[in-house]
Amino acid sequence: MESDENGLAGHKSPSTVELMAVKNQKKSYTSPIVRSNDNTEPRVGSHDVEVVDADGISKSRAYFMVFVLLFINLLNYMDRFTIAGVLVDIMSYYKISNSDGGLIQTVFIISYMIFSPIFGYLGDRYNRKYIMGGGIALWSLLTLSGSFVGKDYFWLFLLIRGLVGIGEASYSTIAPTIIADMFVKGTRTRMLMFFYFAIPVGSGLGYVVGANLAKAFGAWQWALRFTPALGIICVILIFIVLKEPPRGHAEGGSHLHNSSYLEDLKELAKTKSFVLSTLGFTCVAFVTGALALWAPTYMFNAIKAQGQDADEGNIAFIFGGITVAAGFIGVALGAEASRRYKRINPRADPLVCAFGLMMCMPFLFFGLWLSEYHIPASWALIFFGETFLCLNWSIIADILLYVVIPTRRSTAEAVQILVSHALGDAGSPYLIGVIADVLAEKSPVDARSSPSVKSSTLRNAFYITPFVCVIGGAFFLATALVIQKDRERAEKITKDLEVVKESNSIIFIFCEQLSLRLKVGIDAANINGGIDNPNLNIGENETITVAAPDRNNVL
Repeated sequence: MESDENGLAGHKSPSTVELMAVKNQKKSYTSPIVRSNDNTEPRVGSHDVEVVDADGISKSRAYFMVFVLLFINLLNYMDRFTIAGVLVDIMSYYKISNSDGGLIQTVFIISYMIFSPIFGYLGDRYNRKYIMGGGIALWSLLTLSGSFVGKDYFWLFLLIRGLVGIGEASYSTIAPTIIADMFVKGTRTRMLMFFYFAIPVGSGLGYVVGANLAKAFGAWQWALRFTPALGIICVILIFIVLKEPPRGHAEGGSHLHNSSYLEDLKELAKTKSFVLSTLGFTCVAFVTGALALWAPTYMFNAIKAQGQDADEGNIAFIFGGITVAAGFIGVALGAEASRRYKRINPRADPLVCAFGLMMCMPFLFFGLWLSEYHIPASWALIFFGETFLCLNWSIIADILLYVVIPTRRSTAEAVQILVSHALGDAGSPYLIGVIADVLAEKSPVDARSSPSVKSSTLRNAFYITPFVCVIGGAFFLATALVIQKDRERAEKITKDLEVVKESNSIIFIFCEQLSLRLKVGIDAANINGGIDNPNLNIGENETITVAAPDRNNVL
């Protein structure tokens, strides 16, 4: 039988069912069958056996919680990219090279990605509100302390920027899963769209606010003293406004229970659409990281190389404005395009992501090329390139949330952060700086510090980013081939509609449409009046849906 959208086809007035058939019983607890912590309440399909009543979260409160999460995410990215807005001043203050300048962002990302799996594990198992509050307080204090490091202690400044990544990892891995536990389908897509507005908008504000605060107070350190004050406000909002929703509640998966961390990782590795979309997102992170740190510095030198006056604050303002505008337009267009296209094509999400990256490539390439001759035209092309690059931000998050079951989502977020940053923006700023330094060595020593050499070497290093866009587009096209199957499987596990064969055991799980109370007898040997057919043939890993018989005929 086929299952309809809300329950089981042909299943009228379902009753709570206690049923399990075992054929050639053999111990095998590979996911999604999980051994219970005790012998009396086994779990199947990574589910708890009893529905958990959700704490009441009103519609208005849910929307306000999204607003608070958006505000915190905005501050998160403002803090992250404030450094880029004053990078020229920092490099001058510490007397460091391009590669060392790129290292500032790299150490932050390395710390961020290393600690993400830890917070992913905690976020799937403990109260997410307290984890986020503690993390935000930590990065606020560390950001403030970094502004007081003397010019002879660049190593200490690097260390503090690295530790800031720990605090930010605690938020980024958890916040999207809270949204997922309150909304589904089109509403979830829209809420994620609003949440991910913070990436380009916060990044752009980081350039603008950082550079202009440094200019107003006459020292770059003041750029790092603005966001910590707002960070404390965010901590207060988290503890007052946020309420922890039961994991999977919005999808009827409140009964789900955690499996082991190793098992979670194995299941994620077997989810092809998660793996492929993560690799596609890695390419997005590579390009974004390189542009975010080096684009203002590059345009500063490109303008000066043409004999024009260049002001770092003004350039940061222009680039920040472009990033904000491109982010608003790109994120909104991407989310709306995927939502509408999904009505006729269930593979819409990865296809829109692929389209965005493929279209970003030519605009980015020619924007770099034209910067040598015509700055305004270069700014325009960079704007269109960033707009297409931003099409995918909320869509990628949505893909992860619907191909991964609720009790693994924080872990999945953490794994995606780890991989995308390890192979993406953890290395791309440093790589761009290293390539630029190597190319600069071909010039005479006395000319290496000139704006013309600095701009040409950075431009040539930047040319690798358009080709990374093409690779990312290919990964998203591959995702489109498998995403429908992965999504359907995740939905069935979440709603307890799975029938799974593990090794030589046949497990039948029956459920109600709304209220589920499932009791599984692993050691059941005799079933009267239920399903008792030793000739029933189910292929390895094959999934079917069945209707529940009358409870009185089962036990």
